[in-house]
Amino acid sequence: MRVLILGGTADANRLVAEIAGNSRIDAVLSYAGRTENPTPPPISWRVGGFGGVDGLVDYLRAENIARVIDATHPFAARMSANAVAACALADVPLLALERAPWQRASRDLWLEVDSIVAAAEALGAAPRRVFLGIGRQYLDVFAAHPQHHYLVRLVDRPRASLPLREADVIVARGPFALAGDRAMLMEHRIDIVVARNAGGDASYAKIEAARALGLPVVMVRRPFIPAREKVADVAAVLRWLGHDLTPTERGV
Repeated sequence: MRVLILGGTADANRLVAEIAGNSRIDAVLSYAGRTENPTPPPISWRVGGFGGVDGLVDYLRAENIARVIDATHPFAARMSANAVAACALADVPLLALERAPWQRASRDLWLEVDSIVAAAEALGAAPRRVFLGIGRQYLDVFAAHPQHHYLVRLVDRPRASLPLREADVIVARGPFALAGDRAMLMEHRIDIVVARNAGGDASYAKIEAARALGLPVVMVRRPFIPAREKVADVAAVLRWLGHDLTPTERGV
């Protein structure tokens, strides 16, 4: 079975680890290309976009793809929408591996907003020390609010100066731990955290750390994605593929 996995997340990596070496599945993993040096997976892989919906349709047909699994980031709305449209046009079944969003706990001080622009505006006019746990592609939005001092954590070291006037940069790759994120927020005297509701465990430590320190969090809600079949874990994806690899069903 030829399977295309739209990846770039820890969920996609877990799925790839489960199906690598399975002779019944011929899978290719597609990275968007935002991470400069992705870890090579144990299956075929490619980097970059497809050229919109039409390009993805052409790829699915040319590569004889039988199933598509969208395991992209919950905020990769354009890629996910393109996958929905392209799979419908190419008549290829699509399944989304979508982690559940984080839920507000009793001691969380969340201000939920619908966009990165709204998150930047929610910081207010008074200068604050802000931790941006949002990736590098949205920094220009916060550059329009230069009264704040920003702490930015990036996967790759930036090749050029950031657009932010006052900023410190930490280069680190998750998953992150509560103790480390709490120490980071304290060391940099952070007043407020900005985060996207990505869900999962890899980056949840900053939310736990903010809760422990009594810090407010500006939480960006997930974007709209067209309706599609979705599951929340790798085991459900394997069942959908018809190759449940759990020990019980193997007879081990």
